[in-house]
Amino acid sequence: MKIKSSFKFLLSALAIAALSSAAFALDAGAPRLTQLEPLPQQSQAARLAAEVLTRYHYKAMPLDDAMSEKIFDQYIKALDPEKMFFVQADIDQLSVNRTILDDAVLTENLTAPFSIYNRYTQRALERFTFARSLLKGKFDFDQDESFQFTRRKADWPKTDLEVQDLWRKRVKNDWLRIRLAGKDDKSIIATLDKRYETTLKRIARAKSEDAFQTFMNAYTTAIEPHTNYMGPRRAEEFDISMRLSLIGIGATLTERDDYTTIRDLSVGGPAALSGKLKIGDRIIAVGQGENGKMVDIRGWRQDDAVSLIRGALDTVVRLEILPADVGAEGKSKLVSLVRKKITLEDQSAKQKIIAVKDGSVTRRIGVISLPGFYEDFSARQKGDPNFKSATRDVARLLGELKKENVDSVLLDLRNNGGGSLNEAIELTGLFTGIGPVVQQRDAKGELMVGKNTKVAAVWNGPMGVLVNHGSASASEIFAAAIQDYGRGLVIGTQSFGKGTVQGVIDLDRIARNDKPKFGELKLTVAQFFRINGGTTQLRGVMPDIVFPSVTDPDNFGELSYTNALPWVEVKPAIYSPTGDVKIELPELLKRHLARTKVDKEFQYLNEDVAEVKSLREKNRISLNQTERRNEQKTQETREAARESRRNADKRTRKGVAGESAADKAAASKKSPTRDDGLQADERSIETQLAEEKADKNADDVLLTEAAHILSDEIDVRATATGAPRLLAEAKPASTSTTPNP
Repeated sequence: MKIKSSFKFLLSALAIAALSSAAFALDAGAPRLTQLEPLPQQSQAARLAAEVLTRYHYKAMPLDDAMSEKIFDQYIKALDPEKMFFVQADIDQLSVNRTILDDAVLTENLTAPFSIYNRYTQRALERFTFARSLLKGKFDFDQDESFQFTRRKADWPKTDLEVQDLWRKRVKNDWLRIRLAGKDDKSIIATLDKRYETTLKRIARAKSEDAFQTFMNAYTTAIEPHTNYMGPRRAEEFDISMRLSLIGIGATLTERDDYTTIRDLSVGGPAALSGKLKIGDRIIAVGQGENGKMVDIRGWRQDDAVSLIRGALDTVVRLEILPADVGAEGKSKLVSLVRKKITLEDQSAKQKIIAVKDGSVTRRIGVISLPGFYEDFSARQKGDPNFKSATRDVARLLGELKKENVDSVLLDLRNNGGGSLNEAIELTGLFTGIGPVVQQRDAKGELMVGKNTKVAAVWNGPMGVLVNHGSASASEIFAAAIQDYGRGLVIGTQSFGKGTVQGVIDLDRIARNDKPKFGELKLTVAQFFRINGGTTQLRGVMPDIVFPSVTDPDNFGELSYTNALPWVEVKPAIYSPTGDVKIELPELLKRHLARTKVDKEFQYLNEDVAEVKSLREKNRISLNQTERRNEQKTQETREAARESRRNADKRTRKGVAGESAADKAAASKKSPTRDDGLQADERSIETQLAEEKADKNADDVLLTEAAHILSDEIDVRATATGAPRLLAEAKPASTSTTPNP
């Protein structure tokens, strides 16, 4: 590839600088932007990453002009996906960079991508400053106009007037939502002014690592959707998510009104055990050790504050705390804590039992919810006997469910985005025993069979897997293997469709750096295939019994990516099915359809799915107050009717003829769900936690129906003449496997 001269780089930088200096007329009170510049280690990391990507990626592609164009498009899309910041003139002038981003990486001169990012932050600052200025005027809510809430497929605004009209409608919609929640204009102005001011502050706090992270991910995802760059800080967060542990004080933090605020305390963590901290307390300064200087962190980014509070095991951190119940000028206190290992139990596997009544018979369905296929790689390699592992946790939970004499087990993998491939293989073995689980093909075309050779089957009884569109990667490996073996039912909605394997490469290890400096690459190194020869790529895993879904496949899932790998298939591995659930499917489907046809909650779900799809297709919401209020009343009436029917059903089940005084009192306190127009950080922490608890404890109609299906399966097996039993109960799977050519 011919490297372009530095003169062309200079022309590009000058063009962007000229664009950036034009029309930056902002209010005097607007935050000042710092023009971000690349750090030397970032330019070096980009070059090193390019060398790895062009050599070792499964879909290795040269970093040339053609790739530069793809990177440019991906970068602009990442910065402004809804086309609300840039105008067409911006895109036209920024396009001088379309074919030089490759050279920016290879010559370690990231001026061009950083100039694009600076232009984005300047535009963002302008847009939100304009939005804030609109609060000084008034809106005509009797006017017949609408707001388009998704603009991904729209054209770029042609002029500043056009983009300002888009923002006028956005602010008008923000205002109307809060007004419909019953707030007066004074309160609305205060809320929105604070919202936009907070956003402006966050824009002004952008750092070079933000620009670099965004650009590098534009590069990696231009190759293939699941390849990512992680800077040192993000790499550490990824490691924490895999091992489910960190060294810290055991407090979940959030950013509120320029304060780093305690949102929750981990049971058994240093913060909770001290008895000196509570939810809502604000951390205003942090000191290291017994005598280290206190650093004021008011106004800091949350990630910077967290980095200062975390540290080495058994070291002291001192926190200056402004208690939740005092004002900004209130008296603070000093709290010293010793950092300890914190296990993120809320993200670990959990179990519960659902009792399903079928006539005079009650069956107990054990449910294991698994948020991710986590594994503490480092602890396992060091031989730690207590290393954290999804398979170990699920095996323990299966033991607990056995003691509870459950009749069947349902593994809930909804929204489980994957994780460790090794965990997917071993966890499958808990249900299938020794044998093949998945096939992998590397960039050289070599195919190997990934098989479970270590873990014996722990559960040989009936089982099922619940998936949805958010179930991806390792989740799909597990569900596909269970389906191919005929080991259990797969229930839910079509899964994500990610059929690729990623490996993590530490760029600092390659460069032999002593300290984290360059970050890590998570790049696709192989494609995986089912043991039946098919792949989950693009198509995902299709459930045996399909549930309704509100997911938009055009915007979520492998099919939404334009550069995803194609669907292909290979020869099947050698394996022995342990059962054939397809024989039972007709009867199970019949019972499922009959039950959901009369199940009011399932009917409500179908109604909601239809409404969401209708709104998505319409892609517009009215800004006329009368029309919106009528829509709101219709929804509230529908919700009230549903709640009334639910209460009536409860009274019927209890054998109560009429509504009790307690029922009436409870109903009067519970109002239909209403949009309050607020963002999450605009509600009190107590309100947020209460809502999360309510959501967690709410009836899960899909989980309940899945449990009913597994109960049906037990009944069908017991009553059908000659019904097949699970061979896993008597005969292990064949371990004979050979690599395919």
